[in-house]
Amino acid sequence: MAQMTDDWPNLVTMFFRQADRFGERPLLWQKSKGRWAPLTWREVAVSICRLARGLSSLGIRDGDRVMLVSENRPGWFVADFAIMAAGAVTVPAYTTNTEGDHLHILDNSGAAAVVVSTRALAERVLPAAFRSPDVRFVIVMDEVTLQQQPHFDVLTWGQVMDRGEADHTNIRAAAQTLSPEKLACLIYTSGTGGAPKGVMLSHRAILANIRGAIDVLSELPRGDEVFLSFLPLSHAYEHTVGQFLPIAIGAEIYYAGGVDRVAADLREIRPTIFSAVPRFYEVLRQRILQGIHKQGGLQERFFNWTLAIGRRRYEQPGNRGLWIRLLDRVLDRLVRDKIRERVGGRLKAMISGGAALDPELGIFFRALGLPLFQGYGQTEAAPLISVNRPSRPKPRTVGPAITGCEVRIADDGELLVRGENLMLGYWRNEGATAEALRDGWLHTGDIAEIDADGDIRITDRKKDLIVVSGGDNVSPARIEGLLTLHPEIAQAMVSGDGRSHLVALLVPNADWLREWAHGAGKPFDLAALATDPDLLRALAGPVEKVNGGLSVVEKLRRFAVAPEPFTIANGQLTPTLKVRRHIVNKVYGDRLRSLYD
Repeated sequence: MAQMTDDWPNLVTMFFRQADRFGERPLLWQKSKGRWAPLTWREVAVSICRLARGLSSLGIRDGDRVMLVSENRPGWFVADFAIMAAGAVTVPAYTTNTEGDHLHILDNSGAAAVVVSTRALAERVLPAAFRSPDVRFVIVMDEVTLQQQPHFDVLTWGQVMDRGEADHTNIRAAAQTLSPEKLACLIYTSGTGGAPKGVMLSHRAILANIRGAIDVLSELPRGDEVFLSFLPLSHAYEHTVGQFLPIAIGAEIYYAGGVDRVAADLREIRPTIFSAVPRFYEVLRQRILQGIHKQGGLQERFFNWTLAIGRRRYEQPGNRGLWIRLLDRVLDRLVRDKIRERVGGRLKAMISGGAALDPELGIFFRALGLPLFQGYGQTEAAPLISVNRPSRPKPRTVGPAITGCEVRIADDGELLVRGENLMLGYWRNEGATAEALRDGWLHTGDIAEIDADGDIRITDRKKDLIVVSGGDNVSPARIEGLLTLHPEIAQAMVSGDGRSHLVALLVPNADWLREWAHGAGKPFDLAALATDPDLLRALAGPVEKVNGGLSVVEKLRRFAVAPEPFTIANGQLTPTLKVRRHIVNKVYGDRLRSLYD
């Protein structure tokens, strides 16, 4: 694993120096016509220089903002570095954004240009660009012909590259003059409520994050690293961990073909490091359990033994007799090796971030020999704050703060963070900046505890805590995590703020619901089954099991079934798969209110 040096003044210079070092080695991989095709470090460096010169020839100047709308692909990588190399600021935007979302980001950031990948995405961006007075041109990566606009130019990637070919500006030399304090990117938080705010991240902040991440990875076996990138690069988590970190350690990056292709890509690519949000691991766990249950017989018995022994290894370390140790070794060959092959067979680390990971998931995967580590962060911290250490993982915590990052607990239980990884502030929002950054400390809005080893345990979001009418504070995330551990339940949202008791809105697991509906002689139609008394009785079982482990104030009195899943498309999930509570409460307000009657 390549070691980071402290003489990288900025992210662009980091890339060019690594490109000089690795030259003809593959860097970026994307599937084309069914086959994986690579771009070398040298090829990517040439493309970055050409595009940066092309941007400059179009009038992009120091400090200009350029919005980038694209799925994960080599063009995203090239555009991001070229924008920074031209002295400008990348403004990533989600491909799932509506026209209104794009317009908010364009107007708020004052973006001078837009880089967009496909015709379909361009057709959603162009109307917003037309309404934004600052946009001067739009670049489309795919070579497609689009209608020209009266207020700005629409150019193809090739046209801008050709302009860069004719320019002879020394981009590498110019990049070395970029200050570490310079704004590198302006990332708009997706948020679970309210209008997104632009988080200003400097080159220094992201480099500090990389330094902390490399320190954690130093505890893993060394070797050539391969990353599979599938979370949106427009999110700070994937932006840092899935793009800048691989550059710093000289790794290869494969771009997944989409969420539905991730499982196949894992087996085909065989990555060494993989990061995802908790929802992915929840689905993976459900698929593993369903597959084992279908096999039944001896295979299911071996699996259950493996799980029990692995859990015991975590909960009672050192308390294992000779017979248990021998059986564990046999089960490693019979069960764990097969499970590991399902995710490629050579993963050194599976990292969970972007939302809280239920501790039971961490224990489940580690018991099966899959090294799942939970990280914690916020966009405002570039984003990594802490992560489990491979040498002493604690699934019930998010690990200690990374190197160079300081944490403490405020009097009200809120986690505070200080370090070079912090944002410069919120773009054009001094009030929100002053509220989040006080005396050099980032107020995270998360309630946490720090144990004697320095490991952090997040207990809840300060603003998401439910305060029932009796005055008790309740963590909805904890209850939701317990509910979704049951194979019958895919998604859950707990409600009850200001009420005398808690209720929940549930989305059944699609595979389970299909089998249940077939057995019950009913059509497989969630919308039609949502109020079916038989389905409600079937789901009452797992709800009661969860209630059995909760305190009186945490117990769910009643629940309802949503007629459709929470998705990004219907606006009920953020692009990182967090439930937008305010949207769900608005959509299902009447149904939830009826549960209190």
